[in-house]
This record gives sequence, structure tokens and C-alpha cells, in this order.
Amino acid sequence: MATPSPIPPALLTSFHSYLLTPNLRILVVIGAGLSAASGLATFRGAGGHWRNFDAMTIATPEAFNADPGFVWQFYQMRRRAAFAAKPNPAHYALAEAAKRCRDFLAASQNVDGLSRRAGHPEDKIEYIHGNLSTLSCFQGMDYGGFVESCGWKAEDQTQDLPIPDEGVVPREMIPKCPNCKTGLQRPGVVWFGESLDEKVMDRIQDWLEVQGPSLCLVVGTSGRVYPAAAYAKAVKKRGGKVAVVDIEDRGAEEGADWSFVGDAAVVVPEILKPLMERPEVVA
Repeated sequence: MATPSPIPPALLTSFHSYLLTPNLRILVVIGAGLSAASGLATFRGAGGHWRNFDAMTIATPEAFNADPGFVWQFYQMRRRAAFAAKPNPAHYALAEAAKRCRDFLAASQNVDGLSRRAGHPEDKIEYIHGNLSTLSCFQGMDYGGFVESCGWKAEDQTQDLPIPDEGVVPREMIPKCPNCKTGLQRPGVVWFGESLDEKVMDRIQDWLEVQGPSLCLVVGTSGRVYPAAAYAKAVKKRGGKVAVVDIEDRGAEEGADWSFVGDAAVVVPEILKPLMERPEVVA
């Protein structure tokens, strides 16, 4: 016997009807709630002895500049958890929807790489905060507080760095940048206090400025971290619709036209079913 949908039928029917709008443009704003069903804690929910520390004081260029070994121990833990996790049904549903919609863009705040591993088309997703599997160069900080780098970057780096999990890690133990030979390898994520990638932000902004029927689907994010928190409002201001998927009812906060309460891994595949019936878009 099929499991009944946890979504009120009238709400689901209304949303499905809008999904069938001709030439509908879809922007998906992705947060940590998408990966919760994959067993990943939120950024501020790190476990073990890391509960004794404020993650927001570790994830900064100043912290890395002062004690790169300590920061790397934190990220080594996060990388292992992310690489051991598997995409859940919501990751796969969004990937399939992207393949079937010509004008689809996901703006992900997650750094776990699960969307990529679910097969989400690379040309239909932007990673606002970078990726844990990317390494880049850190040469230090100048007098103005700006991070200096030679520009080296390597993707798909999933192996552990030779750094012990506990104890003091001397600076000399941190692997050097293979390009400049002087900088240190750092996680390829955007830390607090750093600027977001201009190309990523420009692409999302360009999407927002195109006219036409549009939908902003907000999945598993608190709506408090900018600039992502402003995307739903921007779509709404231009006459588009907003749908929110969250474990709590946050529809009123986002001015949502539809608020789906529940586990994203259950809700997202259900609400995107009409798109699954379409053939894949041929470029």
C-alpha cells in the first residue's frame, strides 16, 4: 500500500498547476536542510569536542592565519563527514528537474558536494560558498586585512591532509601550495569576512533580472544569510511566486505562496513530480 503524501492535497495541486506554467523560470535556493537527511549536521551543529567552539570564529581568514593547523582539524572533520555522506532523494529530484527545465538555476549555500554527486548539471547550479573538495592557496593577509593568494585552485581533492586530528599542529606541517611553493593549502570555501565569487554572484543576479513567469523554491535554509536571503524577495518583487520547504513553517517569513513543512528528502521529490514526467532538455 502506497504511503500517503504528507502534503495537503489542495496545496500540492495548486503548486503543481503553477509548475506547468509555460516558460516558467525556476531558481532554487539551497541550504543545509537539504543535506540533513543525508546525515550532515548544519554548519553550527558540529559534533564532538567542536561543540565547545563557536564555528563562526574558526571559519575566518584571521583564524587560519593565526593557527592554520587548528582550522584544518575542524575542516578535516567536516570534509570526512561530507565525503562519507550520500545524496538523498531531494538532491536527485532537483538534479532531474534541472535536466528537464531549460531555464533552471540552483544557488547552493552548501559546501558538501552532494548536489554534484547527485548528477546536478554543472551549468545549472552555482555554489555560493565554495566546496569542501576544493583546495586553494593562502599566502597570508596584508595590512588591510585582505587575503593574499597566488590563485592556485584544485578541485575534487577528497583525500585527507597529513594533519593529526588532535594536538597542536605546527604551521610547517600544513601542505604548501604546489604552485607558488610558499602559500599554504586551505579549504576552498568562503569564510566569514571574505568576498563571494563575483562571477557566481553576477550569474545569479543576471537570472533575477530577466523578465517572465518565475518561481523561487527555497529549500532548507533559514533565510537569514545574505545575499541568498534576498533572492525570494527579489523574485516576488518582479511578480514571481515563492515556495518554501523547511522542517518548520517559515512561509510567512518569506512571503511564500506555498509553504511545505517536512523533511526535504520527502517533500521535494513529491512537489517536483510534474517535472519528472518531462523529457530531458536537449541543449
